[in-house]
Amino acid sequence: MISNQDSLVLSPFMAIYDHVIPKDNMLRQINELVDFSFIREELKTKYCLDNGRNAVPPIRMFKYLLLKSIYDLSDVDVVERSKYDMSFKYFLDIAPEDSVNSPSSLTKFRKLRLKNVGLLDMLIGKTIEIALEKEIIKSKSIILDATHTKARYNQKATKKFLQEKSKNVRKAVYQIDESMKEKFSPKTTSNEVKDELKYCRQIISVVESEPQIAAIPAVKEKLNVLKEVVEDYTVQLNYSADPDARVGHKTADSSFFGYKTHIDMSEERIITAAVVTTGEKSDGKYLQELIEKSQITGMEIDTIIGDTAYSEKENIRYTRIKYLFDIKKCKVCPFREGCYKEGAKSKSYSITIKSTEHLDQEAFQNTEAFNELAKTRYKIEAKNSELKNRHGYDTAAGLLGMEIQGATCLHGPVFPKNSRIADYLIEKAYERKTGRMLEPLNDEIENKTNQTVWERFRHSKQTKYKNEA
Repeated sequence: MISNQDSLVLSPFMAIYDHVIPKDNMLRQINELVDFSFIREELKTKYCLDNGRNAVPPIRMFKYLLLKSIYDLSDVDVVERSKYDMSFKYFLDIAPEDSVNSPSSLTKFRKLRLKNVGLLDMLIGKTIEIALEKEIIKSKSIILDATHTKARYNQKATKKFLQEKSKNVRKAVYQIDESMKEKFSPKTTSNEVKDELKYCRQIISVVESEPQIAAIPAVKEKLNVLKEVVEDYTVQLNYSADPDARVGHKTADSSFFGYKTHIDMSEERIITAAVVTTGEKSDGKYLQELIEKSQITGMEIDTIIGDTAYSEKENIRYTRIKYLFDIKKCKVCPFREGCYKEGAKSKSYSITIKSTEHLDQEAFQNTEAFNELAKTRYKIEAKNSELKNRHGYDTAAGLLGMEIQGATCLHGPVFPKNSRIADYLIEKAYERKTGRMLEPLNDEIENKTNQTVWERFRHSKQTKYKNEA
């Protein structure tokens, strides 16, 4: 059972936080910047409101998951650390003298409370609501694309993942006692995941046989993460047994095993809608759903920009989609004569298709308006690259895990790329904390930096196409 309203933490020791947690502490800043009350509103249907014992507040459980992700901790360690780390307790809204939750409650929360919640749509909707309110999104164009994410339950990736976690344990142990090298078994040379699991269990056994080392926090945290990973792998037999992941194709000759995230993005580089699917799903089939999700958030749309994956007849009937061809494919296309021009740098090409819808689309492609729109598509390719390389969106475990990961990762790029959203949250947090208005911040340097980065990216893409031509 949960309450319909926030409970007030009454403790004579709450003032301790003001003395021991500095103003620039990251968790303190997040707590002051973000209003997490929407989490309770979205999850209250997963609880009983008038019967049963009091449940741990869903906002606190959600914050536990954030801490687990930010600090790369196991369930056991994130709860253990919250016992003595005052910044953790402050972030979780727990009084200094109060006890913390059981690690098992985190597993239950993930599997039962977050299931079928639509967390991804909820968080994107909140972001777009703020962006529209502050007139940060002014364009009426959206750019569509899909990015692939490899399943963590991939045999090759699994072995590397286990090796990384066992290596972390060994390094932590060697910093305490280098003589422990003699006690560890030789590394396995097999490519089998089962052999790597066996080796990891041996590492765990050796470290636990030395309690004076295993009890040291730097070793204990790494050891608990390895134990949690090994346990997960054992339950699922091996990491290739992901029941959700599917084989998809990036091109005719290359494939991947995992998932796809289909996204809409405004010209201001803010993601307006996303759909997470298994890897084999076609990009074009999700155009209508993405557009409708963007419109639900309040977006006004008059132009849609995408590649040829969205150029099927039904999509063109639904809306006039502007699509682009990949220059690499054009170079080897058997029908390139009269269409592809040697040395061309552009990625937009026209083709002859007999249907009325495609003939109309072909005529539009020959206009200057189409050429100008085509120049903006690089933004979504850069966004996909950023999500994978900077925000850990390259691997995932299970479709539910993929959706939760998307709900957090897809928001990572918003603040550094859109200083006005960050400024707005800072202003509101300052006003709520002090009751005073904050003077407007000067974003001139930030905006110039932002523009310089994107100009460099465009230049690198142009150079790349020139070299390939």
